[in-house]
Amino acid sequence: MQTVIVPVDFSDTSLHAARYSVQLLSGHYGANMILHHVYDKPSLAGEAIQKLEDLKAELASLGIVKIACLAEEGSDFITELDKLARHQQADLIIMGITGRSAIGQTFIGSNTLKMVDQKVCPILIVPPDAKYQEVKNVLLTSDYKNVKASTPSVPIKKILKTFQPNLHILNVDSEHYVAITEEYQAERAKLKEMFSDFNPEFYFLGLHNVDEAINQFAHDKNIDLLIVIHKGQTLLSKLFIKSHTKKLAYHSSIPVLALHE
Repeated sequence: MQTVIVPVDFSDTSLHAARYSVQLLSGHYGANMILHHVYDKPSLAGEAIQKLEDLKAELASLGIVKIACLAEEGSDFITELDKLARHQQADLIIMGITGRSAIGQTFIGSNTLKMVDQKVCPILIVPPDAKYQEVKNVLLTSDYKNVKASTPSVPIKKILKTFQPNLHILNVDSEHYVAITEEYQAERAKLKEMFSDFNPEFYFLGLHNVDEAINQFAHDKNIDLLIVIHKGQTLLSKLFIKSHTKKLAYHSSIPVLALHE
């Protein structure tokens, strides 16, 4: 990875994501991190630049990463971040997220899933309870449907080459509860060939509740990073929106890399 953008609005959510980012990228000397802030009034320019520089100084104590600061005026956060990512040919955007409750929501948090929909580059979503730990185990979820066309292998391999983790590939499907189909076996073989350099391990769970199955598997295998191929907000929303009756506890602490097919 060369260019990583970390948008900040100086909320706890975005500051937490910035701190996580430095620890994640520290030691990867080709990485350039851009702290990006959008303000809406010219009078706020000086304050914004100073706050970014102060944050940069704080982050220097957490790891060794080349950091640049960029504060720019704009009326729409998503538009400005999208333009910056395309102009810089960003490899990754790292953003925080919170629940959608009136108390928990922040500006950055409420825009994270919107940014995923822009499809400009992979988005690493850092939940509020995520604590940095070395990326040793990565979980890739797949629906095993037309995997060659639907699996964005280039950005996934870039992440795998950067961190050299153990790769776990998981399919959760209630339709195969009794027997694994020939079609399933063929798609698994394609994935095995696609990621042969990383010696993937394959798992199948025949359960109805997909998000809870991923939750439990990630906990059992000590997963440090979950990769989700984004085909709509259903799964991502389930992973992050806190329910009044239950909460996906593990996914309040595991970062999720969202990619588009």
